[in-house]
Amino acid sequence: MDTSPARRPDAADLQYARLRAEILDGTFPPGATLLETVLSERYGVSRTPMREALTRLAQDGLLVRSTRGFQVRRYSPEDILEIYEARIALETTGAALAASRRTDFDLVRLTHLVDERRAATDRSTFGKLNNRWHEALRAAAHNATITDLLERLDSLLTLYPHRTPFPPSADRSAEEHAEILDAIRARDADGAQALMRDHLKHMRDLRIESLLSEPE
Repeated sequence: MDTSPARRPDAADLQYARLRAEILDGTFPPGATLLETVLSERYGVSRTPMREALTRLAQDGLLVRSTRGFQVRRYSPEDILEIYEARIALETTGAALAASRRTDFDLVRLTHLVDERRAATDRSTFGKLNNRWHEALRAAAHNATITDLLERLDSLLTLYPHRTPFPPSADRSAEEHAEILDAIRARDADGAQALMRDHLKHMRDLRIESLLSEPE
């Protein structure tokens, strides 16, 4: 067993976490230019850890290099489709694994989150509740590699939330989650996989529609 002490985060780790959070919360929106010198002055740190943080964020796909440093990545509808192709492949596999590997605790947590989402009336909370359910389902799959990869895809999609509200009739997430959960409870791996695929395709189409409806 590894008894070595955990590595303490260094300056680059701290700047990476700070910048990543600010990119994902919209402080730096898509297309924003991030300059190493300006950020170093803003946060009162040297340029070396800031450079390392920016490079790591580019490796994550959140930034792209530009002639003036880095820019927060802009995604096209085609990019979103590619991200969803990967998400569908991974998360449908996760749903099938959850049907085989879920524990009683996993079922209790997933059921609670479905009930919480159904009872919610504030539409501004729907996205957060939906995300919590997906996180619980990934945990029920008990595959850390799939979870890590999906978390990276989540970060890329966070840059493009549903800014254009879609009509209540289009919001079927609560019932679709419940159907997937029923298949997982019954240990129906094929059913859970198929239902998850349909659910993610529906969410993909809504996100693309939202992106296309935004003004240039």
